[in-house]
Amino acid sequence: MKIESISTLVVHVNHRGDWLHVVVATDAGITGVGEASHNGNDALCVAAIEQFDQTLAGEDPRHIARIRQMLRRKDGGRVYNTALSGLEQALWDVLAQSLNVPLHVLFGGAVRDRLRLYANINRHVTDRSPAGFAVAASQAVDEGFTAIKMAPFDELRHPYRYRTGPLADWRPGVERVRAVRKAIGDSVELAVDCHSRMEVSEAVTVGQELADVNLFWYEEPVAHTDTAGLAAVAARVPQPIASAESVFGIEGFRPFTAQRCVDVIMPDVKHCGGILELNEIAAAARMNQILVAPHNPAGPLSTAFTAQAAAAWTNFYILEYAWGEVDWRADLLSPPERIEEGHLVLSQEPGSGHRLNPEIVEKYRLTGASSADSSKVRFG
Repeated sequence: MKIESISTLVVHVNHRGDWLHVVVATDAGITGVGEASHNGNDALCVAAIEQFDQTLAGEDPRHIARIRQMLRRKDGGRVYNTALSGLEQALWDVLAQSLNVPLHVLFGGAVRDRLRLYANINRHVTDRSPAGFAVAASQAVDEGFTAIKMAPFDELRHPYRYRTGPLADWRPGVERVRAVRKAIGDSVELAVDCHSRMEVSEAVTVGQELADVNLFWYEEPVAHTDTAGLAAVAARVPQPIASAESVFGIEGFRPFTAQRCVDVIMPDVKHCGGILELNEIAAAARMNQILVAPHNPAGPLSTAFTAQAAAAWTNFYILEYAWGEVDWRADLLSPPERIEEGHLVLSQEPGSGHRLNPEIVEKYRLTGASSADSSKVRFG
């Protein structure tokens, strides 16, 4: 089997970003598709994928380790690593389809056939009032989700701000969290993503202020690059700390897996290097009993790939779901993405478990943003 072409398909979503797909076509009639969304610069990502097309023409797509070794760059950065991750997903999709098995079979089989989700409401919310957050969270709970994540502190950008006292700039964010907790009740789990907006003393103050809200985690109150700061916060607040959504490769995760500076790590299949890297990171985390909750505020295809891998982990915690972006999300895939009672049902179809739905792709595809002519792409 040989690679005939590597191209991209970009599906328009909303003002927060689009879903960029990597398409690997082979001379055996098998097409693999991966996702490389939210890379920071879609144009540069597409350019990197076009280079892959030139480099890998005629290669056997099933030689995944060899191709990864050819293309890996220590200093690749987010855009390049996302392009490589999307390509690697597509290669695994080809391999599993060629064997007519779902991807999780290649990792020893699944230990679970449903994966618990949390609804990340951040990509849906435009009304950032406490009431606006509360309404969105309540709607997600009404749809069956038993865990919610919100980002209430995104306005904390200016370095010169009040960090203590009654006028502290973080207080509106705390009000948003309290409004959501009141709306969803105590039985629904609630996580807060701080997007690295704080420094250590401020993060400790806010974490202690939120002690009575009973968060199931407190995500990146300080930057993931400050692992000592994360550990300092973890030692002084009652909530578990989650981090590392933007880290590349198992080497990048060493500070998070070789020692316990946080309770939960969040590798992203779109950025970390792909599926094999994701599995290696999860395995390394087991050394210090660290839970893995994959970062995944993206499209249904990256969700499917993450689920195929995470279904085989013993230290899987929960999977992120970008709630409320578009009402056609599930139908972008065939068979459609299936969510029941806040859980993703693991597909047993070959490869990622899904193909792209050509009708939905054609309806929402960005023309001129992709190097692929979708009329010529074999989706099945």
